[in-house]
Amino acid sequence: MDVFTVSDRAQRYQRDLLDFMDECVYPAEPEYEKQMATSGDPHHHPQILEDLKAEARGRGLWNLFHPHPGLGPGLTNLEYAPLAEIMGRSPHLGPEACNCSAPDTGNMEVLTLFGTEEHRERWLEPLLAGTIRSAFAMTEPAVASSDATNIQLRMERDGDHYVLNGRKWFASNALHKNCKVLIVMGKTDPDAPTHRQQSMMVVPIDAPGITVVRNLPVFGYADREGHAEVDFTDVRVPVADVLKGEGEGFAISQARLGPGRIHHCMRAIGMAERALELMCARAETRITFGQKLSERANIQDWIAEARIDIERTRLLTLKAAWMMDTVGNKAARTEIAAIKVAAPEMALRIVDRAIQVHGGAGVTEDFPLASMYAHLRTLRLADGPDEVHKRTIAQIELRKARVHTAAGA
Repeated sequence: MDVFTVSDRAQRYQRDLLDFMDECVYPAEPEYEKQMATSGDPHHHPQILEDLKAEARGRGLWNLFHPHPGLGPGLTNLEYAPLAEIMGRSPHLGPEACNCSAPDTGNMEVLTLFGTEEHRERWLEPLLAGTIRSAFAMTEPAVASSDATNIQLRMERDGDHYVLNGRKWFASNALHKNCKVLIVMGKTDPDAPTHRQQSMMVVPIDAPGITVVRNLPVFGYADREGHAEVDFTDVRVPVADVLKGEGEGFAISQARLGPGRIHHCMRAIGMAERALELMCARAETRITFGQKLSERANIQDWIAEARIDIERTRLLTLKAAWMMDTVGNKAARTEIAAIKVAAPEMALRIVDRAIQVHGGAGVTEDFPLASMYAHLRTLRLADGPDEVHKRTIAQIELRKARVHTAAGA
C-alpha cells in the first residue's frame, strides 16, 4: 500500500514553497532582525513581514493549511504536513508569511465550522486575508490547565449576555500588533456533566473589562506575538457570540487540537532539519586539536543519529496525518498523542547537539539555535504536556489489553 503518495498539486506546492523559502524567506531573516532591533519594541510588526506576505500571496502560497476549498487550497492533512515542515525551518517568518501561523490556523477552522455569519464576516474574512490576528485564551494561572475540565473562568448568563470573570495566561498572539479578537474558553455551568461545563465565545480583545496584564517571556525571550496574561472583569459577551452552543467548549477544543498538533510537529521537524544543516556546516569549518569537528567520531554519531531520528519521526507524523484523513481524529488518537511527545523531544535533542557543535556561538542570537531550543522546549507543554499524551496512549493500550484478556477468559 503506497500510503504517503500525494497529488501532483500537493507536490507542486512543496516545490513552490521551497523556492519561496530559498529566494525570499531565508534572505529576509537578517533584515527582520535588523528591523526588530531598530524598533526597540519586542512586539513590533516589521515591514519585512508584510512584504513577505504580499510575495507569498502573489505566488499562491496563502492559507495553505485550510482544508476547506475556497478558503484555502483544500489540502488534506497528509498533503499539508510537508508544507508545515518547510515553513517551520524559519519559524519566525515562514508560517506568518503564508498566513499559516498558530493560533490563527486553529481559530480560523473553529470560526469556519462553528461561527455565525456575523463571525465569519467580521473576524474570519480578515483573518483569511491576513489583515488581523487572533489569540486563543484557554490556559489559566490558578489551575492545572493540562486538564481542561479544571478551567475556572466563569461565564454567567445575564439576559442576552454572558458576563465573564477570571484570568487567562499564555494567550499566544495577544500582543501581536494586529491581534483583534480572542476565542475564550470558560465555564458556563459548573453543575453540568464534566465535559459539558465549558463553552467557547468570540470576544473582541478591546471589549470593556479586558485587560492585558503583561507579556510572559519564554526562557527570557519576549516573543513578537507575545504570550499574554489577560484579566476578564465583568466582560459582557452577547449570547450570539457563543460558538456552537453552551456546553460545547470541550468538544470544540478537541476538534481544534488534532490538526494543530500535526502542524506543530511538522514545524518541529523543520526546525530539526535546519539545526542539522547548521551542525554539519559548523562541523566542516571548525578545527580543534588539528582536526575538523566533522572528522570526530562523536560528531559523526550525532549527525547520523539526527538523520535517523528525523526520518522516523517524520514517518510517524505522516502516518498520523494519513490516519486523520482516512479514519478520523478519534481513531488516530494514539498516533496524534505519540507524535506530540516524539517530535519536540527529537528536535530538542538535535538542536541541543547543534548548539554544542557551535560552542559559545550556539547560545547567542548570531544563530537561530537558542531561539529554536526555547520554542521547542515550550512545545513540550503547549497543546498538552508530554505526560497527558503518554497517559492517553497508556489508557488506550490498557483498554486493548483488558478486552483481549476478557475475550480469552
